[in-house]
Amino acid sequence: MKKTGIIGFLVFSLSIANAQTIESGSRSTTGYIKADGTIENSSRSTVGYIKLDGTIENKSRSTIGYIKSDGTIENSSRSTVGYVKKDGTIENSSRSTIGYIKDDGTVENSSRSTIGYARGIKKEWAAVVYFFFKLD
Repeated sequence: MKKTGIIGFLVFSLSIANAQTIESGSRSTTGYIKADGTIENSSRSTVGYIKLDGTIENKSRSTIGYIKSDGTIENSSRSTVGYVKKDGTIENSSRSTIGYIKDDGTVENSSRSTIGYARGIKKEWAAVVYFFFKLD
């Protein structure tokens, strides 16, 4: 019985270690993104998913958008809502800069003020959470 408890704890620990933290500008945890694309809020409830093919789903598994391989972000109707450029610049559908995601995971608004931290998270995934879709 003791072995089962230890194994369960290790599996749980590994699943938590596999999730990257999403933080606000004041460094409070606002959520997590797991390596498999599962998006969780700060209470660890699942609020969305980013699938390997770029499909973005809400917690009910309804498609709410897409991430294309070129960094284009689309809504569920396939209309472009924004772009994530290779250098981390985030643009809206009109190509106006709305923010930046730096290589170290710092997320900035268009005025270069820090609005959050997403270390170890793909820039496109961080952009979905911070700029394009409200998942709750």
